[in-house]
Amino acid sequence: MSSTRHSSPHLNGMTSSTDTTTQEQVLLERAQAGDEQAFGRLIQPRRGELHAHCYRMLGSVHDAEDALQEALLRAWRGVARFEGRSSLRSWLYTIATNACLRAIERRPERVLPVDYGPAADPHDELADRLTEQIWIEPYPDTVDALAAPAARYEARESVELAFIAALQHLPGRQRAVLILRDVLGFSAREVADMLEATPVSVDSALQRAHRSVERRLPARSQQATLRALGDERLSELVGGYVDAWERGDVDALVAMLTQDARITMPPIPTWYTGQNAVRAFLAGHVLGGDRPRRLLPVIANGQPAFGQYRWDVARRRLQAYAITVLTLDGDRIQEITAFLDASPFARFGLPAQL
Repeated sequence: MSSTRHSSPHLNGMTSSTDTTTQEQVLLERAQAGDEQAFGRLIQPRRGELHAHCYRMLGSVHDAEDALQEALLRAWRGVARFEGRSSLRSWLYTIATNACLRAIERRPERVLPVDYGPAADPHDELADRLTEQIWIEPYPDTVDALAAPAARYEARESVELAFIAALQHLPGRQRAVLILRDVLGFSAREVADMLEATPVSVDSALQRAHRSVERRLPARSQQATLRALGDERLSELVGGYVDAWERGDVDALVAMLTQDARITMPPIPTWYTGQNAVRAFLAGHVLGGDRPRRLLPVIANGQPAFGQYRWDVARRRLQAYAITVLTLDGDRIQEITAFLDASPFARFGLPAQL
């Protein structure tokens, strides 16, 4: 981290930590006296990071929103009893974590298609969409998805698809321990207090969580891959992908893939692996014909992604269809994950139609 970041507390109009603490204390006292607007102002700077925490815990933006709303309601009802024995941040994360743990108990775990069943033959028919809400959802890139400065995982690493998918395989409390310790930087003692456990049990849960998660993660994170690739090469890759997709050039797309590339399409459980299988699927189901198609680049889960639009014959316009996330291996595409759902487009700042 650059030393200039902390060189002056008032640089560029920023308030000092002392001023911020004083303002927070005033808002807290007013909230404890029943001022709901003061409570809203007190919570607002932390709302984004709490939402990111709930997303990591639950793998779903919708579930994260529900858990966060429950947590903030409980915090409002309990703020008068907050005695300051822990930091306000720790208190809020305790409430949010427990809201997520309750959610985990009453709904199935979120997965990606590769964890749901085996790869399919590209010449077979696609399976029907599953109506049950079991799929991980894409997360818009945001500075609110913050990690602590001393955390094991950096901010965007902590929302990468592979990391979120690996977390969902952990029991709820192990998941909470790993996120609170390794992403948010809380101490073992703080986490023990949050979960009404002991530091020894927290350390034991963390070790078990590490073993499980590291078995499922690739050797290199997407953030490390993107840094090694560099902005110029990444721009070329993204531009080439957009050009090939919009032209329907299957050969050009396949040339950008690794040999063992995969394509998945939640909520359809069908997925394919290997260049030949992906080629057959794209040619047979996706890029055939001369219909207009568009991709608008965005970032999802800290990875290059696109809002995918396909032609609606009846309306004679391009309609939002999928958020497609690329996972890279070096300068090749390892996986294409197309979330076939138009509802996230607004979160990504994308229009519903073109």
